[in-house]
Amino acid sequence: MQYHSMENPKQRASTKMQNCYQERDKANFSDMPRVIAVVSYLTLIGWLIATMLYGKHRSHFARFHLRQSLGLIITGALLSFIPLIGWLMNVAVCLVWLFALYHAIQGYQQKVPFLGDFYQEHLDFIK
Repeated sequence: MQYHSMENPKQRASTKMQNCYQERDKANFSDMPRVIAVVSYLTLIGWLIATMLYGKHRSHFARFHLRQSLGLIITGALLSFIPLIGWLMNVAVCLVWLFALYHAIQGYQQKVPFLGDFYQEHLDFIK
């Protein structure tokens, strides 16, 4: 014996599509701070894009990673002016950048080693 639904197959498909769009919209809204955080680590241009997106989707998580990523960008830029030693230290900054990017992707607020507290305290103009 087969079960036959009383609703039209087109109505079922329409209802499924509406539910799919609603779930996708909820997922996009809840994932936006994470997207902002990840984009902020993608060079200075990525940071600027993330800052523009942050204006519409403010959250503590996005603000945290905007500060960390800007701090890493500034640190890397300053170290690049110091010959040899600064350039070698930039390798460490790249490793810390990977560490921070990984935690942004995972959705964690992990401060970068050594300078994370400094970035959070002194880059407080990002509100």
